Amino acid sequence: MEKTLNRIHPVSHPEETYFLQVSWEKDLGTGFGIILSDGQCAWTGKVSEAEISREAADMEMNREKYVEELKKALIAGEESAGKYNFAIS
Repeated sequence: MEKTLNRIHPVSHPEETYFLQVSWEKDLGTGFGIILSDGQCAWTGKVSEAEISREAADMEMNREKYVEELKKALIAGEESAGKYNFAIS
């Protein structure tokens, strides 16, 4: 299993720091687990392969392109800093 951990500053709460961990087996396209923490609380979730396909279709985006964008937003870290915004709600 592979994992990444990134520090994010959501646009909805720019003064706060959150930590985003993403874990996956083969690649993000087969689904992944996610943990979001503010250092005191943590929230977990799983995204299935079917959910990824459904979201790509809803956005009228090629599935492979959608998975590439997920990689950039969720696991690229510093390489994508400033290119993606996160909002906490």
